[in-house]
Amino acid sequence: MLIGIYFLSTWAGVASVQAQTSPEVSLTCQQPNAIDVFPGSTRTSIVYCTLSNPTAVSETVKITYSAGVLGIAGPGSKSVPGGGQSVSFEVALRAELRMPEGQQVVTITAEVTNWGGVTSGFASEPVESKVLAVFKQFSRLRVGAELAFLQLRPKVDYMMQFDVYNDGNARDKFFVEVQNYDELNDAGFQLSIPLITDEIESLAPPTKFRIQMRTPKNQGWTDKYYNLQFKATSDFSIRTEGIPNYQVQSMTIYIRGIYLPGFELTGTMMITALAAVALAGRSNERDEDSDYSELRPMDSRLF
Repeated sequence: MLIGIYFLSTWAGVASVQAQTSPEVSLTCQQPNAIDVFPGSTRTSIVYCTLSNPTAVSETVKITYSAGVLGIAGPGSKSVPGGGQSVSFEVALRAELRMPEGQQVVTITAEVTNWGGVTSGFASEPVESKVLAVFKQFSRLRVGAELAFLQLRPKVDYMMQFDVYNDGNARDKFFVEVQNYDELNDAGFQLSIPLITDEIESLAPPTKFRIQMRTPKNQGWTDKYYNLQFKATSDFSIRTEGIPNYQVQSMTIYIRGIYLPGFELTGTMMITALAAVALAGRSNERDEDSDYSELRPMDSRLF
């Protein structure tokens, strides 16, 4: 009786294999982590996939990839034992340096090419698994100045200009300020920034931020160096990256000269008076020349 049961179970297994007329395979892949593309990052991410064989016999599965702008690497084929067993594999994705913020659909395709030792005579339907690779935004900026050194007199107005560049991979907003404003204000400077924030496209021409400045009018002689610190900060870094990404550009300002209250008015009055005296002197000279020219003929006759 036991022998009969054994033969019946064997026959049932053979019938099951014979009933399976075509290979099957299933493919599942996990969503990969977002890819960092800032300078110094690995710019890579891993896709974890699993192949499952629901048939009773082993299979060899061919694997192909489509990744658009991404570099991709993974196994070209995998052997999957029968009886509902599974095997796992990894697919590496690699992005370009500074790739613009965005995303790319990655398609992984599996197709049975060998089923129970047979390579032809069966129809195998390819199966696909799609994942979305995301390129993360990063912040990066540069700040430039027209001049690094500036010499001015007391109580004069001057317009300074600083350039802010967005070297990140997406549109970003930047805030600007004079980092040592209180120090300069206490020293007698008057500072104003007409534009304190602006949005800049990635790798676009810089935004020109201007600072209106009036130098100190401390009474007497001034011969002193000051340092103005212009600071630009990425808004994206504050909101998303957790650490403010900023850059400071310094400018040395040398104030040399004398300032006396009311000197401008006194000087203007003195210049006006001197001009009037000069004009009067020229008028007298012309009158004297005219009188002398009239007297010369008379004098010649007398001699």
